[in-house]
Amino acid sequence: MTSKEIIEKTISFVKETLADAEGGHDWFHIERVYKNALLIAKDEQVDVFIVSLSALLHDIADSKFHNGDDSVGPKLAREFLFNLNIESAVIEHVIKIIENMSFNKSLENTSLFVSEELKVVQDADRLDAIGAIGIARCFNYGGFKNRVLYNPEIKPNLNMTKGEYKASAAPTINHFYEKLLLLKDKMNTKTGGEMAKQRHDYMLAFLEQFYREWNGKS
Repeated sequence: MTSKEIIEKTISFVKETLADAEGGHDWFHIERVYKNALLIAKDEQVDVFIVSLSALLHDIADSKFHNGDDSVGPKLAREFLFNLNIESAVIEHVIKIIENMSFNKSLENTSLFVSEELKVVQDADRLDAIGAIGIARCFNYGGFKNRVLYNPEIKPNLNMTKGEYKASAAPTINHFYEKLLLLKDKMNTKTGGEMAKQRHDYMLAFLEQFYREWNGKS
């Protein structure tokens, strides 16, 4: 198969697999990350085929929907790619990207796999976690987990371990401080950083308005 045919098969596989996924982690999330990744890749020296496959498969089985098991997604992605007879070096690179791109990995004190392709896909994924869509996804997941919107008595935990982060059931607003507002300074690429700044500022404006309304101010 050609690279184009492989990408088309991957898109079909992801759409089918995520047909009933939670709204913030469904096919449309994948599609946005894929588009962001291709946009960022234009200014980077990367293998676009690897970037594309990694973006499309990065959330094929998000651990938060599999009892926190980080191995389900990579295993499913590996099986799919292997059945397409893709060369092993490409498969291993894609799997390494999937295994190392999530935010909770940055909370570990271990050396991580790094590649230029990882940087691009990671930026693309982080962009979808911030800005207007990031806010929508954040509250959608909070509702999915039946979390309170905000509780002034529960302060954000700014020094979480990976385990604490994955087990957190804090109010949705806390997630802005525990993750979303941190992403702007964690971007890897120039393009990603420029896009993140505008989305970051949008979130700050949203929070300012949120607190005004919460506290009964005009």
